[in-house]
Amino acid sequence: MAHFGLQLYTLRDRMQQDFLGTLQQVAEIGYEGVEFAGFGGLSATDLRAALDRLGLRGVSAHIPLAQLDQVDEITEYAKVVGLEYVVCPWLDPSMRDNYSDLMKQLGELGAKYAERGLSLCYHNHDFEFAVKVGDRYAFDYLFANTNPKHVQVELDAYWVHRAGFTATDYLERYKGRTPLLHLKDMRGDESKAFAELGQGTLPIRSFIEEGVKNGVSWFFVEQDVCPGDALDSVKTSFRHLRDLGFVK
Repeated sequence: MAHFGLQLYTLRDRMQQDFLGTLQQVAEIGYEGVEFAGFGGLSATDLRAALDRLGLRGVSAHIPLAQLDQVDEITEYAKVVGLEYVVCPWLDPSMRDNYSDLMKQLGELGAKYAERGLSLCYHNHDFEFAVKVGDRYAFDYLFANTNPKHVQVELDAYWVHRAGFTATDYLERYKGRTPLLHLKDMRGDESKAFAELGQGTLPIRSFIEEGVKNGVSWFFVEQDVCPGDALDSVKTSFRHLRDLGFVK
């Protein structure tokens, strides 16, 4: 069954001003779950209580690679909140010339999280498709050399297309290894800027249908940059999901 949530990085400015109030607005729009990009300084018990009160599921969290080695602390917090996944969201440019070390680090961290009942995912941008390690793009190298049980894919459809590839192809390639998918749209002009779902050129319905077929559990709306009020953008994207018949 497909579930639809919001990556809260989209609303980062609002979250800084009113974390719990913004969570309430997300719930009122109709999103079922959330992916965190920070916890607003709340204790795990307080955050879980807020989620339960709002009828939201905390599913996953983006945690910087430099912090992911705090395995026990992160696991304890995540389990109270109810998270199933922790995600490496970004690779600093200084680390993009040594994917061999990254592969080893992710593999070791993923094994530790798996032992504690959490899944580690890696979230892509476009730079993983700009270089090759041997005969594979860095993205594929990372997953070819890590255990699927320990390192899974959070595929970002926009960035795959921005790199010149097709997200549906990658969903099929990593069937059963991609539990999370970021849904974004892309403007059709030369800027290729982020757009609300349904306001750009990417095949959102195909992403979802192919995702369901290949084992995606959660689809997260994310818009890195919004042209106006970010809350209006996530409302527009949710309306498109409703128009497509995927949410009520």
